[in-house]
Amino acid sequence: MVEVGPRDGLQNEAAVVPLAAKLRLIRGLDDAGCPRIEVGSFVSPRWVPQMADTEAVVRSLPPTRARLGVLVPNTAGLDTALASGTAEIAVFAACSETFSKRNVNASIDVSIQRLEKVIGAVKAAGRFVRAYLSCVVACPYEGPIAPTVAARLGARLMAAGADELSLGDTIGRATPRDTRALLAEVGHAVPIGKLAWHGHDTYGQALVNALTALDGGVTVVDASVAGLGGCPYAPGAAGNLASEDLVFMLDGMGVRTGIDLEALARAGSDLCAALGRPSESRVARALGATDKR
Repeated sequence: MVEVGPRDGLQNEAAVVPLAAKLRLIRGLDDAGCPRIEVGSFVSPRWVPQMADTEAVVRSLPPTRARLGVLVPNTAGLDTALASGTAEIAVFAACSETFSKRNVNASIDVSIQRLEKVIGAVKAAGRFVRAYLSCVVACPYEGPIAPTVAARLGARLMAAGADELSLGDTIGRATPRDTRALLAEVGHAVPIGKLAWHGHDTYGQALVNALTALDGGVTVVDASVAGLGGCPYAPGAAGNLASEDLVFMLDGMGVRTGIDLEALARAGSDLCAALGRPSESRVARALGATDKR
């Protein structure tokens, strides 16, 4: 599991989360045994003010057991990201022209040309590169997206040197049939062992789509503690698949994640208390109700 709560989970919050709360969250996730944590992004604070303190987050963290990652949109944040010392650097592109232009103010082709330079520089620095593809199933502006688009763009990102490709159902419109069709197509262009699944829960399909991806051979799933998240450029998109719900399901299936579910739920509950809102995780809510009894 790749825990994306500190980045994808918080970037859509209306209020800026204090640095101390972010550090407590990351330490809690690390203590719970999350193997990979995306802790922030080096994007323009003008557009995503919630991520303005990413450098401070990275520099303030004590050594962690988890492998930490950050996201960079282009070469503008690359030097700072590399200097942060995190083991992973993530980049992102979209399968929709409209979404790409609204998100990075560039066409898909231009954005990937930029990312090819970023990926080359990150690999030259000896770091792991994760590439995200947004809107792999549907776009909030253009509607359904053909699986061949993700296959073509994914192959291009991997050819540039990316180590992993995360397929993002950004607006949570996918059903298991969509997920199977997407994996069948992308799997011809990118080895299934290099793929990750990243789903949002707008229509309540995040967990079943994650299971479908796992049944299809994917072994890496992105999730956000407490089900937090969304996307500033995808109106109506709900939070990510809740980490607690994913771990509960995998535990029940006998799949070992190495993650302590109760410690994970506590980390999410602590954050939600700081935000003044309930957890979006059904498992966290059930555990909280049990604790009260």
